[in-house]
Amino acid sequence: MGMSATQNRRWTLEEVERLMGARPGVAPRYELVDGALLVTPAPSGRHQRIVAHLFMLLQPYVERHRLGEVRLGPSEVKLADDDRFEPDIFVVPAVNGRRPRANAPVTRLLLAVEVLSPGSARHDRMTKRRFFQRHGVPDYWVVDGEAEAFEIWHPSDERAALVDEQVGWQPGGAAAPFELDVRGFFAGVADEDGS
Repeated sequence: MGMSATQNRRWTLEEVERLMGARPGVAPRYELVDGALLVTPAPSGRHQRIVAHLFMLLQPYVERHRLGEVRLGPSEVKLADDDRFEPDIFVVPAVNGRRPRANAPVTRLLLAVEVLSPGSARHDRMTKRRFFQRHGVPDYWVVDGEAEAFEIWHPSDERAALVDEQVGWQPGGAAAPFELDVRGFFAGVADEDGS
């Protein structure tokens, strides 16, 4: 279950990097938000299926419109000096019309996406969302596999747009919007017996 490691302690980036260096693989995922350590276990198969399917839909759109690059976690996003994120999916903006350099630090995003897991819902909906809003991430999507809906957030939103029919996204520089049929999307990630 994901959680803040301790409520009364402020963690440093160096401490989090030591934890990451000591883990045996890429799980658990460690993120640092405003001094709070967020720990998330390895994702479920359904979670990974949702992430993979959404990546496969976003990638050709971002490439076709030369917007930048779609990346998958675990990969570091550093929007502020003392914070560290590993979103499930994120879009790094193009630099002078070109895909960003592979090893350049990611300090800006066009889109951040988190797929809810039972232990991550509170942090995805509250902690991370508030941070992304404060740091000007233009679009933040929370994908709720149980409700089969997307929560769409922008920097000034006080409430999410709850979308269960059609997601539309058109960042600056795109000639046409990315459109996603939500019901079709979730049907595409269901097990073949329909569950």
